[in-house]
This record gives sequence, C-alpha cells and structure tokens, in this order.
Amino acid sequence: MASVQLKLGPADHGHPLTLDDFDDADFEPGFKYELIDGRLYVSTLPNPAENVLEMWLFLKLYLYSAQQPTVLNYVTTKARVFARSGTAATVPEPDVTAYQDFPKGHALERLRWEDVAPVIVVEVLVDGEAAKDLERNVELYLSVPSIREYWVLDGRENPEEPTLIQHRRYGKRWVVRAFPFGSKFATKLLPGFALLIDPHK
Repeated sequence: MASVQLKLGPADHGHPLTLDDFDDADFEPGFKYELIDGRLYVSTLPNPAENVLEMWLFLKLYLYSAQQPTVLNYVTTKARVFARSGTAATVPEPDVTAYQDFPKGHALERLRWEDVAPVIVVEVLVDGEAAKDLERNVELYLSVPSIREYWVLDGRENPEEPTLIQHRRYGKRWVVRAFPFGSKFATKLLPGFALLIDPHK
C-alpha cells in the first residue's frame, strides 16, 4: 500500500518529521521550510530588500570564486547543509553557501548535498525571526566542522545600510566581529577578497 504524501504549511511549524517525510512532503507555496532537530521550521520567503542583499553578496562571492577557483570553487543560493550534532535530522538551507572542494567532476545524478562540505555560510536578516540567525544558527553551524566562517548580513535597521557580522571559527567557538555599513571587510580565509559593505557598490 502506497504511503500518503504529507501536505504541510505554516500551521505545521514545529511538527516532528523524518528526513524522508520532509523530502517527500507537499509544501504550501509562499514559505521557506527547513528541518531542524527533526521538526519542521517554517519562515517567510525573502522580501525584495532581503533578496537584493542576498544576491549582492552572492554575486561578490561568485565573482571571487571565478577568479580564485582554488580557494572557492562553487557558490550557490540553493544549498542544504547537513548538521550531525544530534540524533534527529537537522538540514538548514543558508541564503548563500560557498565551497572549497565541490566535486564538479562527478556524475551529477549521484551528487547529494550531504556529501559536500561548505566552508562559508551566509544568512541575510531583514525581517523575520532574528533569533534564527543570531542564536539558533550560531550554534548549529558551529556543529558542522567544515564551516570556517558564518556571516550574517544584518539589514534590520536599514537594508540600504547593512552590517556584516562575521563568525570565525577558533577551536570550538566563534570569534565574532561586526563590520558596519561603509567599512571594508576582509578575511584570511579568502586571500585578496575585499568587500565594501554597501549594496549599491
């Protein structure tokens, strides 16, 4: 007897799910769905301001990867990250994800997100629940050994003038620095990368 496909929406926030059920479910459109600690996490889709910031930072990293493919060889806005810190499945979907050793030469039909390991993950925060990006994801991404840096592009006060919050792995903790609008951001992880924090530049 065939299993019944789950139909899920924002009212199901917090509903316990296996990874298989999550992958097979039919989701109500208009929302973002993640599986966190074996439960459905529902958030709103990006508004235009958040999307502009996301695409601006994605493009900066993408262009860098094209010039420095030995440092970053793949950047995407569609990744899933598999955290293995607990017994229940945790599969967040960062706004931007960058990889150093993405297996481009392999057969695409056999490639799975759980088989690749990002070095940088980025969340863009304009509206929505700030605790997701500033608290939950801080611990969650620290549990993924390959992630060297976690960035939050914070445009809550004014998306025209965002702040970049850098979490840099130092042993078993993050070292956190904030770079305000108009400042220049650089990291040893990306030699030659210099980002003027201004979405209009």
